[in-house]
Amino acid sequence: MLLDKIHSDLKDAQLAKDEIKTSVLRMLISEIRYSEIKQREGGKSELSDEEIINVVQREVKKRKEASAGFRTGGREDSALKEEKEAEILVNYLPKQLSDAELEIIINEAISKTGASQISDMGKVIGMVMGKVAGQADGGRVSALVRKKF
Repeated sequence: MLLDKIHSDLKDAQLAKDEIKTSVLRMLISEIRYSEIKQREGGKSELSDEEIINVVQREVKKRKEASAGFRTGGREDSALKEEKEAEILVNYLPKQLSDAELEIIINEAISKTGASQISDMGKVIGMVMGKVAGQADGGRVSALVRKKF
């Protein structure tokens, strides 16, 4: 299970005295626990690996946005720290699809939905995101779909 791997890596990071990795993994475990607490209200207690991947994706996205914001503000050191944290988190995501692989899936979705104009973009993105779950960033999918119209 993915959570077990994260806990194991946290222990290894602590033994290696890797402060950044330890901090990032503690934060990730905290976010996972927070998501589990939110789900308990719905009757479910533990997150599946897919749900944990969603948490990791959300955290990677936060780091990328923060990095861009720090760069805009002229704070290169903080931007680099955010990028380093994102690199650590990316290790817990499935292998990302290449643009060529993604193009094939997008073309299939366009033909299945019969999309022909930009207003159909949402249907195509929805279908593609359902297929690539965790293997491609939503922004990347959106940009590639937009090129098709």
